[in-house]
Amino acid sequence: MRKSKPKKRYLLPDPKFNDTLVTKFVNYMMERGKKSIAYNIFYDAIGIVEKKVGEPGLEVWKRALSNLTPSVEVKSRRVGGATFQVPVEIRPERRINLSIKWLIDYSRARGEKTMMDKLAGEIIAASKGEGAAIKKKDDTHRMAEANKAFSHFRF
Repeated sequence: MRKSKPKKRYLLPDPKFNDTLVTKFVNYMMERGKKSIAYNIFYDAIGIVEKKVGEPGLEVWKRALSNLTPSVEVKSRRVGGATFQVPVEIRPERRINLSIKWLIDYSRARGEKTMMDKLAGEIIAASKGEGAAIKKKDDTHRMAEANKAFSHFRF
């Protein structure tokens, strides 16, 4: 067990939008330490979103993230030899992390040719309340709702 809680690391804001949430998103999207490539992909995807939707791309992206943000999830809990899926409220930071992770994962799974197109498509779909990432959020909520009977096993 740890002696103390690790210090919180704070991110620097990104160069174009001056937003720390963009930096966090790019860090999640980055592969093999190629941060400049990840930034280029993100900025190009935001540009594509602006062209297609006709609104500021960053606002559409933020709306997509807020639509993806879950409020409850299920955690496994062993009680007397049986494993129960117990619904648990999610911490605010984990909510953001999950929405970012889902948006990136389901963007990668899309059928478009480049990552910019995939990410732009998923951002547009999530901002409208549709797409695979929104389905994941709904499934998570449905799972928690179905297992509400076991909420008295909460930690």
